[in-house]
Formats: sequence, structure tokens, C-alpha cells
Amino acid sequence: MNYRKLGKTNFNISEIALGTWQVGGKWGSPFNDKTADELINTAIDKGVNFIDTADVYENGLSETAVGRVVRSRSERIYVATKCGRHINPHLNEGYQPKVLQKFVEDSLKRTGLETLDLIQLHCPPTEVYYRPEIFELFDRLKEQGKIQNLGVSVEKVEEGLKAIEYPNVTTVQIIFNLFRQRPSELFFKEAQKKDVGIIARVPLASGLLTGLFDSKTTFGAQDHRNFNRGGAAFDKGETFSGIDYELGLKAVEALKALFPEATNLAPIALQWILSFNEISCIIPGASKASHVESNLSVYDLPQLTPEKIAAMNAIYEQYIKPEVHQLW
Repeated sequence: MNYRKLGKTNFNISEIALGTWQVGGKWGSPFNDKTADELINTAIDKGVNFIDTADVYENGLSETAVGRVVRSRSERIYVATKCGRHINPHLNEGYQPKVLQKFVEDSLKRTGLETLDLIQLHCPPTEVYYRPEIFELFDRLKEQGKIQNLGVSVEKVEEGLKAIEYPNVTTVQIIFNLFRQRPSELFFKEAQKKDVGIIARVPLASGLLTGLFDSKTTFGAQDHRNFNRGGAAFDKGETFSGIDYELGLKAVEALKALFPEATNLAPIALQWILSFNEISCIIPGASKASHVESNLSVYDLPQLTPEKIAAMNAIYEQYIKPEVHQLW
């Protein structure tokens, strides 16, 4: 495992971390505590020391599992969670300091931790980024010892750029992968200037970049890859990075031709992200322990050559960029 600094938090974290949206099993299936514990313990055993969760993941069960395992371990494990998505309807008006403070306190109870290493606003509406009173709240929570750092999870580059104008924002979690390249143009430079850690989320484009899907692949009724392709439930950029599924499959076929020896493209896709020094860590999800091991097999591969990276980028330029580049 390699480690990188998470911006001005000064945390030294594993560059491959763990996202826990589906830590208790596949999307839509009942939460399995045994699966969650095995998965999180496997990640820590392999050197992962940064775990990202959220209060809405499995309605709090993910946070509970993360806290339970972290408290049982002797290693220093950094826990990041998120708040805000419980606001319903999820509108700017619902974001109020007292509401957010209650969310933070609830997360502390579920995790059983004395303080949260990182609390992140969870993809709030764009207007929230223009409200200083929301960001000031977290200075008070830090003074009270309830949190150590504030970050944001964003949908759009614009939101990330606005968020880092607030001095207490230490990290930005943003969708970044081979099929979502726009953040690297301007946002990375601005974040680096302000020593803001960058957490790459949705790194495998909801599994599309594993190369294991085809036109006959089906997803469960409660799986967002089934019901949210058009953005029916939340921003469609969260699902397959907002790419038309069939178009994405064509691009993946071109990737397979570039790496004919690969049976799973996931480690190669993660390698591509890690080629950016501005990235602090990647948070690929996993629904079973073998997924953790697959993600960490990135270290078993030869380093990507500049020629291979250029060829991967050419696939983006041909298939993906014309359709989605400016949308987020």
C-alpha cells in the first residue's frame, strides 16, 4: 500500500481507500453485518486506513458497521462520513445549521466514535455553497471536538471551486475517472494551491470500468444502475458517470482491445487515476471482500506507460468527451 497526504488535514492516508455505499452487500439487498465486518477488516488488513461512509448509506447501518470495526482495531483508521442527504425534499432551504448539527451528533452516536476525522456535506444543492453560515457551523463543531475537519462531496466542478473558497474546507470528494476527466483541467490546480485534499469517488463509473458488464447485464430493481440512468432519483452523473450505458460499453470494448491480457479492467482504471499526483485517495466501493482484493491488485500490475495513458485518454476523447465533458 502507498500513502498520500490528505491536503491540510495532514492525515497520511492509503491512496486506495474504501467506499462503503454497498458495504453490507449488493445494492438493494438486505444489509448483512457479517459481510460488512469481513469486508472492512479485509481492507484494514491490507493496509487501508481511510474509510468513507455516509449517514444515508443503508440508513445508518454502514456508519454503524464502520464504527464497530474501527473501534475493534488497534490501527489508526481515519473515518470520513457525510451529512445532508437525509433532508427531504433535498433543497437549499432544508440546509440549516441546527439540522446539520443534529446529523453530526447522530453520526457520532452510530459510529460510537468520540470525534469524526472528516465530516462532508453530501452533495448539497449548488445554492448551499454560497451560504457562509453553513460553513461557519463546522468551525463551532470543531471547537466542540465533535469533528476534526470539514469537507464536501460535490457533483460539479463549479461547486468544488466555490467550496474551496472557505478556509475550513480541507477536502473535496469529486467524481473522477477515465470517463469523467473535466476536474483535472482547472479544479485540481486550484485545490492544490489551497492544499485541499482530493478524494476521487465513483472511480469505476459504477462498475462500468471493470469491463465485466455487457448489453445483457441486468441490475436489481433497487440498484441505482437500473432506476437512475436518467437521473430519476438523484443526479444522473452518479450512475455510470452520467454516460449512456451502451455508449459506455463501446468505450470499454476499446479499452479491452488496449489491454487484451486483462480479465478485469478495474485495477487499470484505478492506476490511471493514481497517475495524477493531485489525487489524495480513491474510494472504490465493494460489496464483498474479493472486491477489496481486486481493487488492491493495482499494486500487482506493471506501471502504466505514458503511451498507454495517452491511448486511454484517446478513447475518452473519441467516445465520451463529446457527450458529457461539460455537464459536470
